[in-house]
Amino acid sequence: MPDYQIRTLDDADIAAADALFLGTLHLPPTAAEQLDNLRPSYVPGRALGAFDGDELVGTAMSYPSALAVPGGAVPRMGAVSRIGVRADHTRRGILTALQRRQLSSLVEQGDVIATLRASEATIYGRFGYGVAERVRSITVNPSTAEIRPDLPRVGRTRLIDAAEAETLLPALYEQIGLRRPGMMTRPAGLWGIWRVRETKLDGLARTAVHTNADGVADGFVTYRAVKSGGFRAELRVEDLHGATPTAIRELWRFLIGLDLTAVIKAGSQPLDDPLEWSLVDRRAVGVDGVTDSTWLRLLDVSAALAARSYGDAEPVVIELVDDLLPANTGRYRVGADGARRTEATADLVMGVAALGALYLGDVAPSTLAENGLITWSGEPGQAALGRADRLFRTPTPPYCGTFF
Repeated sequence: MPDYQIRTLDDADIAAADALFLGTLHLPPTAAEQLDNLRPSYVPGRALGAFDGDELVGTAMSYPSALAVPGGAVPRMGAVSRIGVRADHTRRGILTALQRRQLSSLVEQGDVIATLRASEATIYGRFGYGVAERVRSITVNPSTAEIRPDLPRVGRTRLIDAAEAETLLPALYEQIGLRRPGMMTRPAGLWGIWRVRETKLDGLARTAVHTNADGVADGFVTYRAVKSGGFRAELRVEDLHGATPTAIRELWRFLIGLDLTAVIKAGSQPLDDPLEWSLVDRRAVGVDGVTDSTWLRLLDVSAALAARSYGDAEPVVIELVDDLLPANTGRYRVGADGARRTEATADLVMGVAALGALYLGDVAPSTLAENGLITWSGEPGQAALGRADRLFRTPTPPYCGTFF
């Protein structure tokens, strides 16, 4: 790419970078009065730009974060976002150049894993990202939804204003903790950009907090009420987290009980969400679809494999191919006692995107093998697939619950 320069963005570039990225999504730029709130979301050293002369024509950035992995470890993660190329410069290799530079930069900064949310599902596999977590979208009919009477109300749910939410929610999310694999720490810049985004959305934004029987806050929900005709509104659940299943159930009790509600939509719920099991009529919950959420890329494969725990099975040797970060290419012994590099003969061969998809336990190695993403040879390889299924299996599917 001799005509383009990739460099780290500075504070003077933020307005242009924001306008460029939003433009790729067919959205207007952030209002000038909101730019000061936007700036903290561009972490110094983590935003890149592609320039055609003096013109910014592409961006990519990341937030510093950490990811809960099976077994409870929380390795460093780059939360990749705001990737875009200006419409008149697409398909010229700019995205590939940005990705190469970003991946090497994340490795240099010590991140073990990168994750992102993909606007299109055909782009990021070629850069080593695999779908590691999926979510379901649900519709709840409040006219028929009712929490079972044998599940008594616990604690209290109260509405809070925007000023209190700005202070309370980040602390409460941290207090709730990373309860399951796939959850991530939320840097301050993320909370800030969400406040900017709220000014652009329709409807009335509200926040409710649940406190347990001891009066301790243990869950929250943010939602938006959008008029759907007459006095009734559609409730759109944006962010719901609780320290316990009881806290989550009580937040749903609150939402279901709100007056003048036509329908409740929640677009990012865990695959094993138990809501319908708590209702008198489980058909009050309809599943609208399941879609990919976390796209995961291993940056330091040795560190990432060593960070997570594995099931009870004899070890397998994986031969990994990583064209963009060739230091990861090699063989890895994965067993119940952990993972490490090895020179032993490989049982299974896969690319780094396939390993990323397996990493949190959302999909079985045998499923990927059946679809040509993992290769093996003969009966020993078939047996190794069975062992790999048991090693990478997790008790619950991963869930993040954070959009960025």
